[in-house]
Amino acid sequence: MKRIFTFAIMLVAFVTAFAAQPRAEYPRPQFERSEWVNLNGEWTYELDLVNTGFDRKLFNSQGFGDKIIVPFCPESKLSGVEHKDIITGIWYHRTIQAPAAWSGKKIMLHFGAVYYEAEVYVDGNFVGRHFGGSSPFALDVTKYLADGKAHNLIVRALSDLRARTQGSGKQSLRNYSYGCVYTRTTGIWQTVWMEATDNYSLDHVQVITDIDNHQVIVTPRYYTTTASNTLTINIKDGAKVVAKKQVAQVEGLPIVIPFKKYQTWSPENPKLYDVEYIISDKDGKVLDRISSYLGMRKVHTDGNKVYLNNQPYYQRLVLDQGFYPDGIWTAPSDAALKHDIEMSIAVGFNGARLHQKVFEERFLYWADVLGYLVWGEYASWGVDVSLPETARNYLTEWQNIIVRDRNHPSIVTWTPLNEAWYPDNVQYPRLVEDLYTVTHITDPTRPVNTVSGGIITKDYDICAMHNYEQDGEKLKAKVYNPETGKFYHYSAKYIPKSKDSSGMPTVGDISTKAPFKQAEYDGKKPYFLDEFGGIKCLEANPKKDTDRKASWGYGKSAVTKEDFYKRLEAQVDALLSISDKVWGYCYTQLTDVEQEENGIYLYDRTPKYDAARLKAIFGKNPATK
Repeated sequence: MKRIFTFAIMLVAFVTAFAAQPRAEYPRPQFERSEWVNLNGEWTYELDLVNTGFDRKLFNSQGFGDKIIVPFCPESKLSGVEHKDIITGIWYHRTIQAPAAWSGKKIMLHFGAVYYEAEVYVDGNFVGRHFGGSSPFALDVTKYLADGKAHNLIVRALSDLRARTQGSGKQSLRNYSYGCVYTRTTGIWQTVWMEATDNYSLDHVQVITDIDNHQVIVTPRYYTTTASNTLTINIKDGAKVVAKKQVAQVEGLPIVIPFKKYQTWSPENPKLYDVEYIISDKDGKVLDRISSYLGMRKVHTDGNKVYLNNQPYYQRLVLDQGFYPDGIWTAPSDAALKHDIEMSIAVGFNGARLHQKVFEERFLYWADVLGYLVWGEYASWGVDVSLPETARNYLTEWQNIIVRDRNHPSIVTWTPLNEAWYPDNVQYPRLVEDLYTVTHITDPTRPVNTVSGGIITKDYDICAMHNYEQDGEKLKAKVYNPETGKFYHYSAKYIPKSKDSSGMPTVGDISTKAPFKQAEYDGKKPYFLDEFGGIKCLEANPKKDTDRKASWGYGKSAVTKEDFYKRLEAQVDALLSISDKVWGYCYTQLTDVEQEENGIYLYDRTPKYDAARLKAIFGKNPATK
């Protein structure tokens, strides 16, 4: 009886600790191992605003004077810090210890994302460095933790937004938010964790679902290999194995798994199949076991339409910027990620353009589960593409992002650039073409919207433009002119006035430079209006006049909610009426963000409008033609 009572106390303590830990869920649901330790929670930190920490040997620290809650950035309320000014450097500390059961195993230390450059030390020893504020990385720390004792983990994060060589997305380059740019995110902003593996474990896999030939193609990548080991892949529907393949452990060779009877994944039927990856040695001992899932689906373009599972599929998207009042780039909870998708579906959207931010992988998991189409995008604002270092940073990180996310069935389009205005005639078109090529090499299964709403060069699969004309009939006429057969399209001679949309000075008058190549839209590829609307409504979000002066939105504000509904429906109906020309839209936007007031919901996710009325508008599909 005493033993049962003691166990009950231990169980309550465990559950309480687990519940108290921020973002306690496994962060990588498509590649999950059972032996792992979540390192989120209380760390200590020290800001390093003038970059003297290395000189002061902070990498040898055994703890700093102030506390921070990881994985929330120091600018956020949830971190407990709320330092809103520009942070160029920050040092973190906590102790880590390998569980006794991990003796003899390979120990990997994972970071979901650290903005922007990260250095990792254990007991003062340099372990590794990573460039890229939105991509994950992992380091082998086996030799530092093999003794089973507690050790000092130090993470140094560096960020130099104003150098304009790193993608900042919607982070303000000033020390305050304004217009449509917001509070920054510096340092650790996604989950940190350790897990036990084997030297022969999988590093990652690429999964291609081929519904035309009724098969799944898996390409494995390992830490190291030996031909005496085997990889077993089980595809399961519930408890039943519905497809299986066992092969020798060979690096990088595609494995073809016949899969004859299956349901395709779609928003109407988000069917997912569980997958097991099991590595065994020659004696049958299991060295590695990974839980995953897949969705059997295909996306492609044909003519001016996008197809899902070989059927034309009209996309009714919403712009989602993924900011949170208390966590900024980091959702306060896993439930918050799910709720954002549910809010969008509730008002009639079938997907989202994930705008100027690489979302947490848990968001993509919920998109897969709930049947929600998404466009994956890079945080491209803030970069100067004329600088060689920019291209190097950009291409490397973008490829890493695609590798992380390409197995998610919910992702249907890649968008590496947003509103790029041709800052020069050499490096910009070169980067655009490189991004198109790298994207298709890394993932040949999805269309690439190379530049959303900017100047595009010769390489693109989808032409996507932005237009915030508020009158429905005028919007229709601007997007497509039936008399001339011309579509709304930015000219390479387009020159913003004095600043671009991120608030930074423009390079200059490009018409004085050497000739360049520009892609013209010819009607033979899908055309999207992937930003429109952005309607503010005074009645939906009342503020004092002094607060409203700094607010952001497009066009003249609607005075009443009824005015809003009428203007919105006129715009949506106008686009649906030319669906033979424009194959989808993206409305700006899902929520208000800080001073920007044009969301369907308030920044705290409370409703601004009647969901049923919105669904009656956004839920419309074009007439069959």
